[in-house]
Amino acid sequence: MEEPPPQRNLLPVIEHAKKVYTDWIPIRRNIARTERFGIGNRIDTLLLELLDLLRKAAFVSGPTKILLLEKALQTIDSLRFFLQIAWESSVIKQNQYLQLAPGVEEIGKMVGGWRKGLLAKNPPNRES
Repeated sequence: MEEPPPQRNLLPVIEHAKKVYTDWIPIRRNIARTERFGIGNRIDTLLLELLDLLRKAAFVSGPTKILLLEKALQTIDSLRFFLQIAWESSVIKQNQYLQLAPGVEEIGKMVGGWRKGLLAKNPPNRES
């Protein structure tokens, strides 16, 4: 199999999100058709949205970056929710859930820390 082209160094959080998505792809392929196009599609969309938000956040600065990271955190919360539903309703197996969930949690910690660091450097203006 041919190696993918080399890419410039991406942020660790983006690399981590890419890993979770590549772990998700074979799981999604093996979900029953009816669930694949329902909750499977929703999880897929959330993962892709998360990757896109992180990619955008890597290239902007200031308040825009913070807003993108806040949106990424909301996306991560939705992703946790739908993965849990998929596992509880036996759409995905427990070992598949245990393969994905810790990665999503780690991404959440990384994005939260990134946002917190930015807020510490640039506190939001609070008008009284």
